[in-house]
Amino acid sequence: MLRGDALKYFYALVRKDADSAFGIEFPDLPGCFSAADEIEDVLPNACEALELWFEDADEVAPMPLDDMRAAIAAELADGGFIIAVPYIRQTGRQVRANISLDRGMLDAIDKAAAERHLTRSAFLADAARKVIEWHPI
Repeated sequence: MLRGDALKYFYALVRKDADSAFGIEFPDLPGCFSAADEIEDVLPNACEALELWFEDADEVAPMPLDDMRAAIAAELADGGFIIAVPYIRQTGRQVRANISLDRGMLDAIDKAAAERHLTRSAFLADAARKVIEWHPI
């Protein structure tokens, strides 16, 4: 069950000039930007930029995609492209959740968590974040 706006998608403009890194910017979030040397790092770096930007900013609604396209039409015509970047709002409040898992899966999770010196909860939260941020729907 999703509560409130715990998960939002912001749109980022990605550009790459010859012999440069991929530049990532959020036109509706002044000063929110990042870069990546490899295409596979664009989305994770964009997620990190959003998280850091919101540490010092109030929550805002993402610009609708059509408005974003209009705002950056020149950059898109020049080879830039748009990506949807998930932002998970951190509340700082822990809650208990009851989930059901196959015993083998739970044992594998506990082993992997222990190898990383994490609690089961921290491991599951980290794994979920990676799936959401690196493989958005």
